[in-house]
Amino acid sequence: MHLQQTKGEGRAGGPQYYFHKLTEGVKIYLRAKGAVRVALVTPYGATKTNYYAVSEDRKLDKNLLPIKGKVGHDRIQQGGAAESIGEAIRLWYKLPAGDFKTIEVDVEIIDDAFYLRPTSYKYTGSTKVKQVPKVDHPLTFTHDYVSKFWTQQLDFVNHQRPGIVHWSLTEICRVLQDHIPKPLAYVKEEDLLRASGPLKHLGVALGGYVGKGYDCLSEFTFLNLRKYPLPVEVKKRSQDFKYQEQKYGKELLSRALILCAVHDHKNVPKNVDVIELKAMCEYLAHFPAA
Repeated sequence: MHLQQTKGEGRAGGPQYYFHKLTEGVKIYLRAKGAVRVALVTPYGATKTNYYAVSEDRKLDKNLLPIKGKVGHDRIQQGGAAESIGEAIRLWYKLPAGDFKTIEVDVEIIDDAFYLRPTSYKYTGSTKVKQVPKVDHPLTFTHDYVSKFWTQQLDFVNHQRPGIVHWSLTEICRVLQDHIPKPLAYVKEEDLLRASGPLKHLGVALGGYVGKGYDCLSEFTFLNLRKYPLPVEVKKRSQDFKYQEQKYGKELLSRALILCAVHDHKNVPKNVDVIELKAMCEYLAHFPAA
């Protein structure tokens, strides 16, 4: 399925994007709901947006609720967003400036929202189709799996500031030694926040540790891309993560990250990533001292 731009950036009202060739399941869901919130899948994973997928026979009223309409096309409306969905995709993925002709997308229905992932695109006036890389669990760094996004980020940081990755991973090893193999007596999970300094150098800025909801609302900044806000749960062992299928708020996505000393969770929820400090410490061998 794809989005087709029907109005160029320079025209009054800005660009509009219509759906074409929706899968049967997505089409049935959209017809039944009238309008569905859109979560845009960025290089970091899904993020909440103010875009709405709107059925061909509906429009949005001033309260962004679906009412009868006669547009005749399934489409994405801007809602309260600052830019068109095409421009948001261009900014998140840092694509070249240009007028999109089509954007191929995958749509998955999760949490009563359309999780929209761009897979390729074509600019107006060009015959070339450019692919958008897909990375599963983009922020996961464990002994079982280190995402390509993470390896690119570490290489990028090391190129920008030679030696900083070695220092950061060494500091993470220092924090970890109080947790494994034999934990320091009475050490708390919050002690893992001593790794916040080295993690900041690697692109992970942990927010304040709070006592309600998620532990830290944090920000990720990889490869000079946009900053990505994400709730982080701090756990000594990832198997203690009880979030599972629940959310801390009606308006939140089921999107989070577990920061742990040791990863032993056997069934991590689909939209949850894991950073295992033990795996990061072991990765130090990839960045020896100069």
